[in-house]
Amino acid sequence: MAVERMLNRRAFLAHSVAAGAALGIGKAVPAEPDSQVSTSAARPNVIVFHADQFRADFVGANGQNYTTRTPNLDAMAVRGTNFSGAVTNQPLCSPSRAVLMTGRYATETGRWRNSQTTDWSLPTLAGEFRKAGYSANYIGKWHLAPGSVRGYVEPEQRGGFLDLWEASNELEITTLPYAGTIWDGSGKEITFRDQYRVDFLTDRAERFLRQKHDRPFLLFISQLEPHFQNYVPPSLVPEWQAAAEQRHDSRPLPRYVGPEGSELRFQDPCVPGDLRSLPGAWQSQLPDYYGDVEAIDNSVGRILKILDEEKLTDNTIVVFTSDHGCHFETRNEEAKRSPHNASIRIPLIVQGPGFNHALNLPEIIGNIHVMPTLLDAAGIAIPSSVKGHSFLSLISQPEARKAWPNKELVQISESMTGRALRTKDWTYCVIDAQGRPDDEFSDKYVEYQMYSQASDPSEQVNLAGRKEYRAIAEKLREELKAMMTAAGEPPAEIEPVKHYP
Repeated sequence: MAVERMLNRRAFLAHSVAAGAALGIGKAVPAEPDSQVSTSAARPNVIVFHADQFRADFVGANGQNYTTRTPNLDAMAVRGTNFSGAVTNQPLCSPSRAVLMTGRYATETGRWRNSQTTDWSLPTLAGEFRKAGYSANYIGKWHLAPGSVRGYVEPEQRGGFLDLWEASNELEITTLPYAGTIWDGSGKEITFRDQYRVDFLTDRAERFLRQKHDRPFLLFISQLEPHFQNYVPPSLVPEWQAAAEQRHDSRPLPRYVGPEGSELRFQDPCVPGDLRSLPGAWQSQLPDYYGDVEAIDNSVGRILKILDEEKLTDNTIVVFTSDHGCHFETRNEEAKRSPHNASIRIPLIVQGPGFNHALNLPEIIGNIHVMPTLLDAAGIAIPSSVKGHSFLSLISQPEARKAWPNKELVQISESMTGRALRTKDWTYCVIDAQGRPDDEFSDKYVEYQMYSQASDPSEQVNLAGRKEYRAIAEKLREELKAMMTAAGEPPAEIEPVKHYP
């Protein structure tokens, strides 16, 4: 690990600086905040802490008994509200982020795949907060600029985050775990070295939070970890591989890189039940993933401590969430892009004004509902075009919990053109009948997977096509078709599967 860490710290820095110059960095000046709406001192600040590829069951408050611990996230859940049934409506980085920012389905945002261009004519989380007099601030990984953008993001591609901007579009391209470059709002490079990436971004957030604020703020902290490092500069690949060989490590790139010492501390980790019986990469990847999870929890703890010290806690809503989970190549050739719990379940813990009720709510809630909920919590009108719904009432109104639909549409791309329905009791998934992975829609799907959440939460037995479950499958099929229509999708047929997949 020492050799690899040295490479991360020193050799990559020169590469990332040179790469920044090659991007043609602009010098645009951030727009002034919208002054049409007066500010209110009573309005809460909002912090969204977004970890990439963070499994929901790795949070202690969600009942895990794994090797690592998450005391700071658990404390948030004890104080606030833990939405333990949260799922993503698109288990892929960029599309999921587009859903979160707009409250619309990925197929409505222009961001159906990672490499596409987001439709920023839609109302956004940052844009609506800014109209209400908030500053909108962003730190970390963006991944919503056009696919050709690696580092600096022009203001028109920032989704309304036009105040503090310290970010990189593809953080795993412009940084390594111990060195790299992000950019400020005018295109100036901010480099780091000899420091773990999670800690560096936390430092930038601390710097912002300790400043004096003359208006309420929205701060989005977007960490890369525990996502894998999926790029190493070609000039470093031989050295990176040599370092791995020195550790008798056969793991290929991409790979996870936890803080130094993670491999030893978590060398014999507890293995989640959904992974244990399936081939995949979890055997080699879990130790560093555990280290990453611990680093993220420590980062959350730092943010909460700073809020206390700056006397911001009582008037700040803090959200912890992710874009998708991680199945460690057990369901397809990489880590997500599937309908399984390991892919679609996400942590969603919220503390602060309106959320401090020490509640665990297991309702099925998609990340499409986060944007309208935060607007609602801040007393800001929700745009009529938003498809998501505020779930704020679930906290204080038991009757609202009874009326909540408890079902979510999941759109899947790149590995397949697929659709899934996730309810409290079932996961039901269909795929394009021609097996095409690249199309946005299909006019004909076929049943692919069906799992009982009650009897098989680890999703080890696929019930699709089995005659004893035909009646249930037909009911789920009609519910899925109705949700696809509500999402604005074109009409499509769903054929029953004629064999056991």
